[in-house]
Amino acid sequence: MNDRYDGYDQQNYELVGYDEFGQPVYRQVGQAPSYEQHAGNAGDPSYGYGYDPYATGQQQPVPPQPYDPYGGAQQGSSGGYDPYGPAAGTGQQPRAGYRGEQQQQQQQQQAQATAYIPQQAPPVTPPEPQPQARPRPQGEAEQRDYRTEQFEFVEEPDENSEDVIDWLKFTESRTERREEARRRGRNRVVALVVVLVLCVVGGVGYLWSAGKLPFLSDDAAKAGSAAAAGPQNRDVIVVHLHNTKGGGTSTALLVNNTTTKQGTTVLLPNTLGLTDEEGSSTTLAKSVEDDGSSGTGDSIDTLLGTDIEGTWRLDTPFLSNLVELVGNIDITTDTDVPDPSKKGSTLVHKGQDQTLSGAMAVGYATYRAKGEAQTAQLMRFGQVMQGVLRKISSDPQAATTTVQTLTQIIEPPLTEKDLGAFLAKLADHAKEGDYKTALLPVQQDGTLSKQTASSVVKDVLGGTVKAPSSGDSPRVSVENATGDKARTELARVALVNGGYTYVSGGTDTAVAASRVTYADADSKQDAVEVAKTLNLPTSAVKKGETTANADVSVVLGQNYTGK
Repeated sequence: MNDRYDGYDQQNYELVGYDEFGQPVYRQVGQAPSYEQHAGNAGDPSYGYGYDPYATGQQQPVPPQPYDPYGGAQQGSSGGYDPYGPAAGTGQQPRAGYRGEQQQQQQQQQAQATAYIPQQAPPVTPPEPQPQARPRPQGEAEQRDYRTEQFEFVEEPDENSEDVIDWLKFTESRTERREEARRRGRNRVVALVVVLVLCVVGGVGYLWSAGKLPFLSDDAAKAGSAAAAGPQNRDVIVVHLHNTKGGGTSTALLVNNTTTKQGTTVLLPNTLGLTDEEGSSTTLAKSVEDDGSSGTGDSIDTLLGTDIEGTWRLDTPFLSNLVELVGNIDITTDTDVPDPSKKGSTLVHKGQDQTLSGAMAVGYATYRAKGEAQTAQLMRFGQVMQGVLRKISSDPQAATTTVQTLTQIIEPPLTEKDLGAFLAKLADHAKEGDYKTALLPVQQDGTLSKQTASSVVKDVLGGTVKAPSSGDSPRVSVENATGDKARTELARVALVNGGYTYVSGGTDTAVAASRVTYADADSKQDAVEVAKTLNLPTSAVKKGETTANADVSVVLGQNYTGK
């Protein structure tokens, strides 16, 4: 037994207080154990026995226990928490009431094992094996030594953590896919809208330029197209249809407006007044018969201000062959045409979408009923020509082959190749619906009215008259407003003898004073000379609007005597 407990006497100890668990704390009288003594006796198994309420049933004195402010009795005591003991390695602190419960359990075990009598040394209970403390270096008595192995950090695994991560990844990827799908959808919608807008704008622009908008009239559409395009270019040839059986001719101008992409057939009545090479007045029919194609073309140029590139003489047998070569034509006929070879039979029936062979096309193009105006027959000729153009190939080479197959003689300067290429362009317009037929209105005396000059000559055939080339004589249009038709011939003779090209302007209501008008500064001097030639005062010369087919316009008033 340890000498610390020899002669144990309760009177040798005094009560100094109670610990945090309510247990009395004694000390030996006259001695205050120091912390070093307490530490030195920590390994003594007999040190630290406390009060056992189960031993005798009476309160027994408890030997003094050094008070440890860091958590209870020192190592080897029955109660308290030893930071270097078994619990230290777990890194966990005992609960608040756990140390008292532990002390009571140890005391119960001691009471069951043995009882002791006062004045005797308490029984010795082997202490629980404790891990041997690391020896402290000198000078560290006041410092606590905490080692890494005394603490244990436990990270409890979460069984659902990976599932949560997978779910977050899935949600994030699904959200990204949705956003990407929405973004692609928006891009497709934007691209589709842009394409639709471009198609609409392009389609409207094309229809407007082609004059096919339903809310615009043909004239308004063409006027807008011409204004946007500026100066227009036109290719013109004249075609004369000679009726080899019935006699007579029919004349038309084929016009290709390369600026507006428009084709037109302009029908010229035989009564149209022209001026021949000698300055004499004549008609279109007489000019074709007397002067031939070349002289007639020049006279038409002089009258209308056109620039005819060639003449196509088309006899009726060649028209029949042409219709057969293109595979017949389909047109809407306005009358029944009798068959001249079979009395009482009908060659062509009136109706829509009538299919005409070569012979039927010739019969319809040349038919003129008794008492019918020649303009009615001209309109039928125009229908046949437009029907042929719809069937001719738009390929220049193929169209040229068709012309060559006719084996007709083409008058210079027009050639088979030139005619084929020209017809191919008109055929393209006719297939697209950009083709029309117009009749040139002529007054009873064969002259053109001012309205005619504006509607046909200006709009269809070239707008304004081009300035004459070097060496060409100025064109002078003369309108008789004297009330005496004989004075027209006096003015024509005077102008032709003066070196001018006479252009008939017809007649009008009588006016008092004569007028000489020029349109631009380049024609001013010509206008002055024309006034002198007609013995008119120079004060009659004014700048203003002239007819479309003349450089200088003259209105003969009652003051004109011809002398």
